[in-house]
Amino acid sequence: MSDLSVLSASELDIALQELKGWSVEQGKLHCQFQFPSFVEAFGFITSVALVAETMGHHPEWCNVYNCISVDLITHDAGGITINDIHLARKMNELAQ
Repeated sequence: MSDLSVLSASELDIALQELKGWSVEQGKLHCQFQFPSFVEAFGFITSVALVAETMGHHPEWCNVYNCISVDLITHDAGGITINDIHLARKMNELAQ
């Protein structure tokens, strides 16, 4: 079940304090991941895809060789929600 409540500025500030590497750019939660190789970057994408599908919440992302740029937003809500925070946390875990 998804929560479609857009986070307030203060809620977002608190969440960003614990989300290493994430910021807000153009109204979306944004992060860049870099891996030692293309294969490791692709493995990360695959792992995140499985989690995102389970959540029913899918990232906007771009992969160039070993770099992945990610933007998260809950389109149905028109902003950043707790679903984006949860997926960002999981992405950080999977990137370790």
